[in-house]
Amino acid sequence: MEIRTRIKKVLIDRLRLEGMAPEDIEDDMPLFGEGLGLDSVDALELIVGLEKEFDIKVDPEGIQRENLASVAALAAMVEGWPDAEPPKDPALSQAPPSA
Repeated sequence: MEIRTRIKKVLIDRLRLEGMAPEDIEDDMPLFGEGLGLDSVDALELIVGLEKEFDIKVDPEGIQRENLASVAALAAMVEGWPDAEPPKDPALSQAPPSA
């Protein structure tokens, strides 16, 4: 799944944006203010969701406001994270049955 779609799903799930689907959130839509209307509490919840989704550890004090401006900005931040990895799918870690 594309990183931006995964971020949109985190936004919807963690912030309980009921009635929204990933395709409803544009990549460059502002997340705060007139965009989705997120606030500082939402930002912290979003960071926790990103940490779980991408297996990274984010220092909230080290994040710049620009990193949280949009899905595109979040994607750039996550893609640049040195240890970012998608979570392992348990179904993929099982060896296929031998023939």
